[in-house]
Amino acid sequence: MSIKVLFFASLRERLGRGDVQLDASSPLSIAEVWQQASGEICLPANVLVSINQTYADATAQVQPGDEVAFFPPVTGG
Repeated sequence: MSIKVLFFASLRERLGRGDVQLDASSPLSIAEVWQQASGEICLPANVLVSINQTYADATAQVQPGDEVAFFPPVTGG
């Protein structure tokens, strides 16, 4: 199975892609998903994460078949 990874807003621009499919046969941590999908070692501290469209924290486990989205904090006025 695979894990679908989405990048939004400035992360999409920074990484040069909006989505990635990761092959996964066992659960991965959010940090492992970030490393494999982005090629960067550390998940930035202010990045928000959702798993299957539900907010998650950095300790959550991602299962094969899940969708993970990374996006910067929303700001505005």
